Amino acid sequence: MKAFDLIVVGAGIVGAACAAAAAHEGLTVAVVEPGPVGGGSTAAAMGHLVAMDDDPAELALSAYSLRLWERYAMLPEIEFSRCGTLWVARDERELAAVPARIARLAGAGLRAERVDARQLYELEPQLAPGLAGGMRVPDEAVVYPPRMARHLLDQAGAAGAQAWLGRRVVELLEHGVRLDDGTRLAGPVLVATGVALPQLLPELPLYPRKGQLAITDRYPGLIRHQLLELGYADSAHGDAERSVAFNVQPRPTGQILVGSSRESGVADREVSLPLLWQMLQRTFAFLPILRGLQGIRIWTGLRPATPDGRPYLGPLPGRRDVWVAAGHEGLGVTTALGSARLIVDGLLGRVPAIDPAPYLPARMLGGAAA
Repeated sequence: MKAFDLIVVGAGIVGAACAAAAAHEGLTVAVVEPGPVGGGSTAAAMGHLVAMDDDPAELALSAYSLRLWERYAMLPEIEFSRCGTLWVARDERELAAVPARIARLAGAGLRAERVDARQLYELEPQLAPGLAGGMRVPDEAVVYPPRMARHLLDQAGAAGAQAWLGRRVVELLEHGVRLDDGTRLAGPVLVATGVALPQLLPELPLYPRKGQLAITDRYPGLIRHQLLELGYADSAHGDAERSVAFNVQPRPTGQILVGSSRESGVADREVSLPLLWQMLQRTFAFLPILRGLQGIRIWTGLRPATPDGRPYLGPLPGRRDVWVAAGHEGLGVTTALGSARLIVDGLLGRVPAIDPAPYLPARMLGGAAA
């Protein structure tokens, strides 16, 4: 039985980030991944690096992670593009909420600015007429998540980590794991398996939220910013079983990525045509020019969601040497690097840069365990 300081189960962007962070601290690391690296929720993600401010804990983790992303801004292979985010207000009521949002972002160390209607159309002339203005966050960016996951795993490997690719963890042992080929690895275990988390840790509530995306042919320069409606958070974190919101982004390839939709508790990956149509109609209402563009691909993915919308980051009470990094839903790409730092700081007994309490898995277990 091979022994390690940390066994990372899952090589999506969160698991790969944790493996890289741990290996760079000198820990001996094993990574187990049954499928392609970054091939699950990571591969289906939009790849936005964006701070969401509707929950203080979510904002703290997002802002912390965005600062860590800066070290990767010059990597061409991950398609990092600092396009900035432009939040669009449909009317004066939505625009009136902008100063409070700017203040919250500023409190987390993030720059944002209010834009009026004239400035909005100077920034993005193709938007539908009659919009009230919005908020611009100039330093935000987009990346290509599967390549970042691969890059992080390569970094971990260069620091000595060993990978069991094409292998699956079938059992958590008292102090380690058993793989599907009978191999046993010893050491603390970090479960970072996204929507597959309940297979190994059924005591932690987590459910899939299915999303659909579409991408166009190449139309360089048609839009310049990642565009979202100011009501996006209500859709993304609301209680509705099915919802759509305006969210498009320019890719470095010149393509336009179109989202977004959410279906709670749906585990299949089939395209839902009625919801796709609803999503596209929402997009056309904000960006009419998209009606005439050529779409070339549609796909779906499953976001791992927790009941309170916050990820699980930390040790799991009741299980010896078992840690969790999962449940990031739509912010796994943004928060992967900060999540990894919180996990490694916890493993090493260091004081983390932000308060880890809001993300501890114990909050969902209740009673004495929490």
